[in-house]
Amino acid sequence: MAKKFYYGGQAVIEGVMMRGKKTMVTAVRRPNGEISINPQPLSSIYTGWSRKTPLLRGIIVLIESVVLGIQTLMHSANIALEEEQEEVSGGFIWITVIIGSVLAVALFFLAPYFLTRLLHIDINTHYVWFNLVDGIIRLVIFLIYLWAVGKMPDIKRVFAYHGAEHKTVNAYENGVPLEVEAVKRYSTAHVRCGTSFLFVVLVVSIIVFLVFSIIILATVGKQPQWIMVLSRIVLIPVIAAFGYELIYFAGRHTHNWFVRIILRPGMWLQALTTREPDDGQLEVGIAALKKVIEIDEVEGTPLPGVPAT
Repeated sequence: MAKKFYYGGQAVIEGVMMRGKKTMVTAVRRPNGEISINPQPLSSIYTGWSRKTPLLRGIIVLIESVVLGIQTLMHSANIALEEEQEEVSGGFIWITVIIGSVLAVALFFLAPYFLTRLLHIDINTHYVWFNLVDGIIRLVIFLIYLWAVGKMPDIKRVFAYHGAEHKTVNAYENGVPLEVEAVKRYSTAHVRCGTSFLFVVLVVSIIVFLVFSIIILATVGKQPQWIMVLSRIVLIPVIAAFGYELIYFAGRHTHNWFVRIILRPGMWLQALTTREPDDGQLEVGIAALKKVIEIDEVEGTPLPGVPAT
């Protein structure tokens, strides 16, 4: 029996990207109301052995989400700007993403560390308490950030397409026809959402930084500030790797009551990053998923049946 494939994607400007087995499809609503469908083959790095190797696949997924996100964002932005006859350059998008990534590391990993130090908690004698407070501050900053970003009008539309993506995938995984009236009954939350992944990453970071503190204390005898600051940067791939494994496992064991409890905070958090889509936005999400499924079937990899849940 063929192994079950889990479809997913992300919201873009006025559209949705869906990732298939070897292809991604971006569907975008043009200014004239038509839906643009853009299939693109995936690089072998996103479909080969590294994408299936435990721990390594988490790092590959992190790279994939950034690179594919830039590609689809640039494509969707240019489609949305057709009537203005403007075009967003790849260089501008890359510079924006690089600056955004630096600010994200500073905001979510470095700022909590320095804020915790302001509380005068001795990192050498109270390292458990220090890392716990550091993690709580990180989660609070994350929640405030999501709430603030969600207030922006343009982001609200992207979040509505995010809801359309989730509804479409939820409907497909429940075996219902990919039609607007059927899809709209499903939830805007999904267990494999990137928001849940980020939440898990922030929780895992508390454990990883605590273990690192213990190792440094055991080998060096104290925790020099430069090592602690550097660890907040270089350990991000490690944190992402473990975080992805947790989401990967949970997404395949949603029938387990304990797993559902663990997933619940991330599902609640999606209320900040999704909005209820209108019928037109659902049409775009459905168009993207239908096309990527069609390509998978044509390529000779028949899809396994998806049981209703």
